Amino acid sequence: MPGPSSRKALSHERIVDAAARAIRREGYAGVGVADVMKEAGLTHGGFYAHFPSRDALLAAAMERAGRDGAARMSQSIARRRAEGASPLRAWVEAYLGETHLKSCEGGCPVSALASEIPRQSSEVREVSALRVQRLMDAVRQVLPETAGDHAAAAVTSTLVGALQLARALGDNAEGRAVLASARHAILDQYDDREASSSST
Repeated sequence: MPGPSSRKALSHERIVDAAARAIRREGYAGVGVADVMKEAGLTHGGFYAHFPSRDALLAAAMERAGRDGAARMSQSIARRRAEGASPLRAWVEAYLGETHLKSCEGGCPVSALASEIPRQSSEVREVSALRVQRLMDAVRQVLPETAGDHAAAAVTSTLVGALQLARALGDNAEGRAVLASARHAILDQYDDREASSSST
């Protein structure tokens, strides 16, 4: 039987998991402490045993959402790499794929929350900005060595912006067309192996 410290750690994990899903689903403003605690199966009154403030919860949720989203992306990228895709193609197709279009709650928190980050507290902005930097770093790693110094920021902006626009249009032909256009634009410019394969 788990001891008090183990039970508290498990409860803490449930709270952060619930909040990480909620911020991507509802945005920062839509995350209520009572709702998160209810989703975690805990009482509202126990919240302050885990976090000093709602902002501390939001910061922890953003960090968790980023790690969870990165793990899902890694799985999707690995599948594409196994099928022969270049590192960049695998990354672009995973990020700008239909699964990511449909899944705000389980996807990249940067694309779900970018427009809201500037209006958050300094604590939440700091964690969120770090997640943006990590996303750009991940993109930088799959770009060819011939890409310029500004390519990672430009490609990351295209990825995030295209996904946001596609979601605004919806999970339909129009939304998917935006993703396809962005995929082609990035791969035509930066994928050394573009000539040998095509994406739809």
